[in-house]
Amino acid sequence: MAELKIDAVVFDVLGTLVDEPAGLRAGLRALAPPSGTPSPGAGGPGAGGLGAGGLGAGAAPGTAGAAGRAGKADGAESAGPGTERLLLLWQRHIEREQRRVLDGDRPYLPSDLLDREAAGVVAEAAGVEDPAAVEALARSARRLPPWPDTVAGLARIGGGFPLIGLSNASRTALLQLNAHAGLRWHQALSAEDARTYKPDPAVYRLAVTGSGAPPERLLMVAAHAWDLRGAQALGLRTAYVARPVGDPPTAADRFDLHARDLTDLAEQLGLS
Repeated sequence: MAELKIDAVVFDVLGTLVDEPAGLRAGLRALAPPSGTPSPGAGGPGAGGLGAGGLGAGAAPGTAGAAGRAGKADGAESAGPGTERLLLLWQRHIEREQRRVLDGDRPYLPSDLLDREAAGVVAEAAGVEDPAAVEALARSARRLPPWPDTVAGLARIGGGFPLIGLSNASRTALLQLNAHAGLRWHQALSAEDARTYKPDPAVYRLAVTGSGAPPERLLMVAAHAWDLRGAQALGLRTAYVARPVGDPPTAADRFDLHARDLTDLAEQLGLS
């Protein structure tokens, strides 16, 4: 790609490099919800629908929302219908509250505190009152498995370019996510430093400032078209990587690169 001249590669984390639904399913199974758990759509918390779409792992304004990204990721088949309903309830809460922050309807709250809120909502729906169990569920959002190609792909791409992680996860959550999944960066940036969430331009500006490079010399990599559109609006180059829980591009999207996985992306970047 001779025409794609970049100085650093910026990666989204949630959904792009780690399988967020799989990690949450593990936490929900440990919560051991009783049989007959009510559906989130049956009048309990979160029954108000998908809102504007998710910002943590997959959907965002103008996308299919949590229902689309819960999808068929690893572990979905064995999780059970009760677990899937609780996962959707969690995702709906995160989507709605991040959207409220972006819309100015509530003050900024870091992602780990939103996770605690979501864990409380889910535990109440599951009939679990043990505070320790609720806290353990909230922390499961920091124990997310990497996709099979993630660690080797980062190492390969990092051999040719500086790597920047840019995540909606809070500083504390991002540290633990990186450690658990084995993610290695030259720089890791949290949306907490901008006190907002992607796709607010202030979050992408963190990468521009931190790298010291102009936006057009940075390549944003994500499995979410909404995330790439946000980066593109600030002038960053863009690469879409397909994932089972991502937000695929539409016919109107014009991203610089489309890759099957990180191995394919590395090859397109001319890295052996």
